[in-house]
Amino acid sequence: METNLVEMKKITKHFGGVKALTDVDLDIKRGEIVCLLGENGAGKSTLMKVLTGVYPEYGGEFTMEGSVKHYKGTHDAGHDGIKMIFQELNLCPNLTVAENIYLGSEPKTKAGFINHKLMIKESGKFINQLGLDIDPRHTLSNLPIATQQMVEIIKALISNPKILIMDEPTSSLSSKEIEQLFVIMRKLKENGISIVFISHKLEEVMEITDRVVVLRDGTNIKSIDTKDANHDLLISLMVGRELSSLYTHRTTPPGTEVLFEVKGVSGPPMIKDASFKLHKGEILGFAGLVGAGRTELMKLIYGGVKKNSGEFYMNGKRLDIKQPADAVKAGIAYVPENRKEEAVILEMSIKNNLTMSIHDKVKRLGIFLDKGQEKTITSGYIDQLSIKTPSMFQAIKNLSGGNQQKVVLGKSLAIEPNILILDEPTRGIDVGAKAEVHRIITELADEGLSIILISSELPEVMGSSDRILVMHEGSITGEFNRDEFDQEEIMRAAVKVC
Repeated sequence: METNLVEMKKITKHFGGVKALTDVDLDIKRGEIVCLLGENGAGKSTLMKVLTGVYPEYGGEFTMEGSVKHYKGTHDAGHDGIKMIFQELNLCPNLTVAENIYLGSEPKTKAGFINHKLMIKESGKFINQLGLDIDPRHTLSNLPIATQQMVEIIKALISNPKILIMDEPTSSLSSKEIEQLFVIMRKLKENGISIVFISHKLEEVMEITDRVVVLRDGTNIKSIDTKDANHDLLISLMVGRELSSLYTHRTTPPGTEVLFEVKGVSGPPMIKDASFKLHKGEILGFAGLVGAGRTELMKLIYGGVKKNSGEFYMNGKRLDIKQPADAVKAGIAYVPENRKEEAVILEMSIKNNLTMSIHDKVKRLGIFLDKGQEKTITSGYIDQLSIKTPSMFQAIKNLSGGNQQKVVLGKSLAIEPNILILDEPTRGIDVGAKAEVHRIITELADEGLSIILISSELPEVMGSSDRILVMHEGSITGEFNRDEFDQEEIMRAAVKVC
């Protein structure tokens, strides 16, 4: 474990005017399991995409076995033995295990046909080496997710990799399945394969890794041997920063009246017995790490996914929400995380995007759209939200990310909701636009609107919220009033450390 297989030096990556990585260093030793740790947005995935050739344009350099490399794509990285196993499995469920393992590199007969017999035999060898009980002839879709995860690993192993990058590999696994994965990881380590393990689960990090490299805001914070680390130290390294001045202080305290209540709600894919109350005029923040279940809970509330059990109450009266239209009728608006796919039609104008949710309100004679009323409403939100555009007829695709997000906000506000759910409202927008969005959120709450705010940026949740609920693996694991906000304590609840 003395030889550095990879050395990345002064890696810098920009996306437009935004710096994702600044002078980041990373070395990976031969036969080492190293954890890349950091909050969402810390730069972990960006750094790995530089290493694997997904991002060929960057500053700095890295060497592989002493030779300077500059990959133009993932094929180049794969040729040098660098393989990444993504959180979302890259498999074909309609094919067999063996066909998935050899997909794209199938052995051929002398006549040029796929040699299925050899493919099954060789797949079986890899399966046996890892001590797994998988029939290579079985169709993948009939196997549990944990087994499919193992197939993804074997698929990477057939090319004799030197480095395996595992991005949140345990997110869909049970405790027993995680133990089996760790046994395999240790076997790979013994065979000299290096593993980069990306995870937010500190218990797993402490158990399986040799070293932890912490990133924060796209910069190096510390590299520490796992044996010298503990939960508190790692949490402190992950979150140790001051709240910025992005956030507008409220002029009106939230009310004490309970507007909305969730009681014992469970539902797919992971929500378990969630209960909470939302007060009138309150900004209720939801914190948690990737896969914690925050978005999934909001989709149950909004009717995008049907709940299995539990109840919703508005002003003490039970709500029957089976679909988004029921939520809208009850006065619940939802700004989704992915605005370009779920909230706007890029080719359409600001006016048409902003008023598409209120056609029933802007009809004349119950048949025709009132163009004048549409223009009045659109003009009002352009002024209120300070949307920068030459015209309300401008296609939304031509706006900046921040102004697109303001249009989505206007679209939600146009239904005159009692509750506004904001899922990652500042993702993908610049600092100036973030400050504008936070100003709008605060002003809306001061006017009496109840807001649920989801953000993967802990300072953002703390800077804007009156109260914070923390989620971990589909459950609410912590509650903090504003005078109790503490980054480390919130992070402890997010990783479920007592």
